[in-house]
Amino acid sequence: MGTLFIDRKDLYVKLDGNTLAFYVNGKKEGSVPITPLKRVVIVGNITLEANVLSKLASENISVIFLSGKNLRFCGMLHGSLHNNAIIRIRQYEKSKTSFAREFALNIVTHKIRNQINFLKDLIELRQDLRSEFISTIKVMEGIEKNIFERKPDIESLRGYEGSSASAYFSAFTKIFPPSLNFEGRNKRPPQDPVNAMLSLCYTILHFEMVREIELNGLDPTVGFYHSFEYGRESLACDFVEPFRIEADRFVWELFRTRQFTQEDFTYEEEGSGCYLKKAGRAKFYPLCEEWRSNLRSKTRDFVRDFIRSICNEEDLVSL
Repeated sequence: MGTLFIDRKDLYVKLDGNTLAFYVNGKKEGSVPITPLKRVVIVGNITLEANVLSKLASENISVIFLSGKNLRFCGMLHGSLHNNAIIRIRQYEKSKTSFAREFALNIVTHKIRNQINFLKDLIELRQDLRSEFISTIKVMEGIEKNIFERKPDIESLRGYEGSSASAYFSAFTKIFPPSLNFEGRNKRPPQDPVNAMLSLCYTILHFEMVREIELNGLDPTVGFYHSFEYGRESLACDFVEPFRIEADRFVWELFRTRQFTQEDFTYEEEGSGCYLKKAGRAKFYPLCEEWRSNLRSKTRDFVRDFIRSICNEEDLVSL
């Protein structure tokens, strides 16, 4: 077990030796050993004794805090981070050179190629959409070719990426049943079950990247494709781009296999969004952990390969 999700109102968490003990109304409900944990995700109104957080930090276990209803990210606690400051210095230096543009071109073309390959896979499963998918793929391949040949500046690259994303989502929406009301990408808040699940998975992926970035000695706020914006982890936004397709595939499988349906979601008052019900969250957590476990080595390797690309060999004390 790499991740522990704690999502139960009125739960009191204590430290009991090398385990976390869970109490409700003064009665012990269970415990979990600390040793196998890499991260703890706390949802909603949970009470923890201070030494629980101290123990988790000392064991270098990340603690992620999410709001209850919409699972919005609220904050993250780490233990000690990477000690090699030269990595961050190299990152700052490279952000001011042509490397930034080259890196941006690379992640955007990889993102587009991954989306194209996903649509090609879908053709085999949805022959009824074959002609539409082929048409969309041709549009996206044309954009990919233009990027490769013209090597645009970053501002123009964002325009190409936006056009490709629009084409991709026009096809992606077609593979979901009309009952889910998925007509395109929307967020803050999501207005339908598919967008609710996409937003949740993108958020989880983003903060998985933030964790890897910080633990490996990079600064998550200094990006290369995504510009600096106060309070935004721009580098994590960069790193997530080639991996978004993994979230898309995962969400599609969840609905295709009917592990989730319209009944697992709730709609708040008009305009305030669509969210997983508590029972739906309970189903989602173990599935999410399996998905994230399968991705973990890929995200870690991606971050470390990036560090190698910006550093000299003598800079790298350890990775």
